[in-house]
Amino acid sequence: MINFFQILKIKDLRNKIFIVAFLLVCFRLLSVIPIPDVDIVRLKEFLSSNQLFGFLSIFSGGALQNLSIAMLGVAPYITSTIIMQLLTMIFPSFKEMYYEEGAVGRAKFNRYSRYLTVPLAGLQGYGFLNLLVSKGVLPQANLFSSLKDVILITAGTMILVWIGELISEQKIGNGISLIIFSGIVAGLPGMIKNMVASYSADMLLTYVVFAAVAIIVIAGVVFIQEGERKIPIAYAKQVRGMKMYGGASSYLPLKVNQAGVIPIIFAISILLFPQFLAQISSIISSDFALKFNELVAKFFNNQYIYAVLYFSLVVIFTYFYTAVTFDPKEISKNLQRSGGFITGIRPGESTALMLSKIINRLTLSGALFLGLIAILPNLTQIITGISILTIGGTALLIVVSVALETMKQINSQLVMRDYETF
Repeated sequence: MINFFQILKIKDLRNKIFIVAFLLVCFRLLSVIPIPDVDIVRLKEFLSSNQLFGFLSIFSGGALQNLSIAMLGVAPYITSTIIMQLLTMIFPSFKEMYYEEGAVGRAKFNRYSRYLTVPLAGLQGYGFLNLLVSKGVLPQANLFSSLKDVILITAGTMILVWIGELISEQKIGNGISLIIFSGIVAGLPGMIKNMVASYSADMLLTYVVFAAVAIIVIAGVVFIQEGERKIPIAYAKQVRGMKMYGGASSYLPLKVNQAGVIPIIFAISILLFPQFLAQISSIISSDFALKFNELVAKFFNNQYIYAVLYFSLVVIFTYFYTAVTFDPKEISKNLQRSGGFITGIRPGESTALMLSKIINRLTLSGALFLGLIAILPNLTQIITGISILTIGGTALLIVVSVALETMKQINSQLVMRDYETF
């Protein structure tokens, strides 16, 4: 557990927390600055009829509900990150940049992701505005007015990306994840208020199911996120001069879910991609864009198709992200260089093969669990007809995972400072 009094006693850590809190407040202020001429009533009706835009609202931290200048949230940046990660599997130069050039290569890779975010945000903003015009949420605007709004929306997205990077620099949590986290948490009071206002005796089952799902998700996520398999590592003894080194034993921790909450975020981004294509198709034809949007909405409003697709994407992205971040061959080489080996396994290719088998089995368990938790609200709605939990599982999954990761980073800084003091 984190000792909050201990955090407040450490000036450096206390200042970092205050900086992060201030940046999140700036994000919340940015999310309530609307673009002009918005019909709020029509906007709420439109958003409530499309669950895909409910997911986009998660990324925007509720800014989409106000149609603010930050209404796209960090979704374009996440999309650009996915594209760049895919490019590492296609182009060797990108793979070398990301894996072999160290911190300099990662910085360059992230810079290219930010560059790609700008056109993606512009295209998505333009398409979304045209969709809202066709739905009567926004009035018909001339070219200059549309261009101004697109620039404002793109700037809002890039400001959020900048805020996220400033938060990450404090090393007490991932900035982009914390922005999404704060947006979800900020919506909880309004959700509780609506539940209390709409309460009736015949809705008791709804609230019981909601509480049960929340408890299951929270307990399950904590269990899976903290679960790991420890691979025993032994180090060979080495004689240097008159002294003997090595001979120690340790372990290699392999987490059940190496990818964390990233597969959920990636899966939501892919689910939003057809809607994104439908939005930018308004550049070609407004009538075609409207029909395309209706087709996409009809397809994804089918709970069965949506649940199967969402589950499959979560499983696929769990494997994909684990493969990107965990390289058994590289770990095997590092162990061999340091004189380490897995007991009973030959160093080199045999070690890499064993690690690959273990991580594949662990990832299967983690992927199936993440996929099940992600679609659990949809299963609840299919079985009971309760619609209040449509995105509750995903939101809780992100909140709990981000909270656990942030707690770990704060704890690591506390341990480091205690060690330095000792």
